[in-house]
Amino acid sequence: MAQRSSRSAAPTPASESTSPTPPTLTLLTKSPAGKAFKKPIALTPAQAGTVDRLGKGLSSYILESLSAFMPSLIPFALDNESIVSMAKYLYRYKTQSRGTLGYYCYYLRRFTHWTGKGPDQMMSECRSLNGDIDQAAARRISNLMEEYLGILQDEGLSPKTVATIIGAIKTLFSLNGVKADLPYPLPQRVVCKDRAPTPEELSRLLDLADLRGKVVVSTLALGGFREGTLVRLKYRHVKDDLEKGIVPLHIHVEAEITKGKYCDYDTFLGREAVDYLRLYLEERRRGSPCGKIPPETITDESPLIRNERSRTPEPISENCVYKAVHDLYARAGLLKPKVGKRYDLRVHSIRKFFRTQLTALGVPTDYIEYMMGHRISTYNDVQMKGIEFLRNVYAASGLSIRPKTQLGRIDVLKEIIRAWGMNPEQILTKEALSQPHRVCAGPAGDEEDQVKALSSALKEMMRRELLNATDHSRPA
Repeated sequence: MAQRSSRSAAPTPASESTSPTPPTLTLLTKSPAGKAFKKPIALTPAQAGTVDRLGKGLSSYILESLSAFMPSLIPFALDNESIVSMAKYLYRYKTQSRGTLGYYCYYLRRFTHWTGKGPDQMMSECRSLNGDIDQAAARRISNLMEEYLGILQDEGLSPKTVATIIGAIKTLFSLNGVKADLPYPLPQRVVCKDRAPTPEELSRLLDLADLRGKVVVSTLALGGFREGTLVRLKYRHVKDDLEKGIVPLHIHVEAEITKGKYCDYDTFLGREAVDYLRLYLEERRRGSPCGKIPPETITDESPLIRNERSRTPEPISENCVYKAVHDLYARAGLLKPKVGKRYDLRVHSIRKFFRTQLTALGVPTDYIEYMMGHRISTYNDVQMKGIEFLRNVYAASGLSIRPKTQLGRIDVLKEIIRAWGMNPEQILTKEALSQPHRVCAGPAGDEEDQVKALSSALKEMMRRELLNATDHSRPA
């Protein structure tokens, strides 16, 4: 990852030497994950010494976070002990979110560039000669924050973004013993809200996408993943059910690859996503037709979705997911004029599709929240019901992107029940919830159970209709 380089002047006699030899620099050419930088990052001996002093865990957290976000922030962070202290706090006592450290460092560099003073310089000015906090200096920092607040608001940033930037500044000073605050709390109103795409809109994306794009869109929609979790999935997450042909396919998501790392959870993929995924993996095993990507041996640790710009298997990045989905929105003509600075359809909007569709299909909110990785009050109760119970609930909902084109027995029964004014998906979901210990016996057994449930419901509706008709025909 790093290599030593030194630059020295041309050899001259000692008596004629006019300047000392420049210090040896450490050049970072790759991120800890192995991604090459467009431009090497040069670290001074002091900055390289900070990396060595911090130990493997904390130094890797700083380098990985800033490499993925903006590599040029690395020297800025290592130059300031106050920034290192903030990173230590996020790593040891919070969620170790790489995005949080990246954004905080970016916001703080902008703030300190505006003030003309580095973070450590401002911290030292807030302390008296005996090391105590100079309250007058702390008040000056508060005044600077309020002035900077006005500049951020004049830039047209949303209230939530402004509050996040000010929060980063307050966090830095607070962790270093300086209490700097604004006189009043800031609003955190969300201005640019997104919406869930419709099934028809997602179908248009699938029609336009290449095979990898189809996997991205269908997996986000039918699994409810955040893009940050999706890019960290490996083949082992789908291996068992995929090789056994079990659908819905179960995916257990570890806490380490979730936002916040609060809890692990379980979700599933429907038939559409599984079919695209199977074809995609087979294509990778064969290699690309043009020869750009050689045949790949898929192992347990292979990325589920790979970066196509690299000949060696590397996971796709969140930026690549964003670009792929955004381009599909644009090609499908779905991007309306921006609301503020953002569009109403984003990558995260597809996750909303998962929530809204399952809600409309009658799945209880607690089960949806669990399958989206949210830590809820009933988290343990839902998890203890077991994988097969949750699989049955997911399967009974009939969640899909495209409408079914061929009518089987189940589809015929559903159409009849809809004609009677009932929702067949809600009937199946209720039936699945009433059988917590039933084990999924495969596609044939699951179809037979659904036929029985729908037939029973249809018979009951017809019986009630006949009873009502008989009651009305009797003389008063």
